[in-house]
Amino acid sequence: MRILHFLVIGMLIFAASYVYRIKMESTSRTERVLRLNAEIREQRDAIATLRAEWAKLDAPLRLQGLSDRHLPLKPLNANQYDSLKNLPERPPNFAKPGSPDPIGAMIDTIEAAADPAATTGSVPQADPQPASGDQQ
Repeated sequence: MRILHFLVIGMLIFAASYVYRIKMESTSRTERVLRLNAEIREQRDAIATLRAEWAKLDAPLRLQGLSDRHLPLKPLNANQYDSLKNLPERPPNFAKPGSPDPIGAMIDTIEAAADPAATTGSVPQADPQPASGDQQ
């Protein structure tokens, strides 16, 4: 009977310690959630402050005043525009109609000059001829 009592007391102690551990984990997780919520609130407040500051800096009246003060711009007049007849002539076309594209011809020349059999790395080129012992 005494062994049964010790066994029951041991199980009660184990159960109490297990429940205490669960309680401590839930408390620490709750504290972590509260800290994260506080950080989120601070970040949202910072974002709201930055948005308000941006709205203040981006106000059209403020920008107009800054441009008037710092830029030597003048308003447009209707007589500043010129008619189409006073536009300069179109620049000459150097490629004759029916002739091949000069840039395409340059690319073709470069491709023709390139040696397709040349290797470009440090790996030696494989021998295309099989060795004499490998023939069947």
